[in-house]
Amino acid sequence: MRFNDSSPIYEQIADNLAAQAASGVLAAGSRLPSARDLAVSLEVNPNTAARALQVLADRGVARCERGTGYFLAEDGPAVAARERRDRFFSEELPGIFGRMEELGIGMETIIEA
Repeated sequence: MRFNDSSPIYEQIADNLAAQAASGVLAAGSRLPSARDLAVSLEVNPNTAARALQVLADRGVARCERGTGYFLAEDGPAVAARERRDRFFSEELPGIFGRMEELGIGMETIIEA
């Protein structure tokens, strides 16, 4: 995984895991990697990995079972998909429409293409 400077690394990790949940790569109820395993595989600080897992739990995508670890919540894939859709409509789509207007591209042109 490549990290960028646009958001904190723990958010990027959480978003990546949420994307895997939304796309079906991770199944509802499946165990997520431990913070230590996640840190090793991504070459990040274990605290960063732990914070990413906590973010997923705070969002309702994952649940923490004390002494066992983090698991994808039963409705985690749906929660992750809804978050991704909401983010698309609030953050990405306005930029797309702005660029279309800037280039003089109407919906008719998009449909034809």
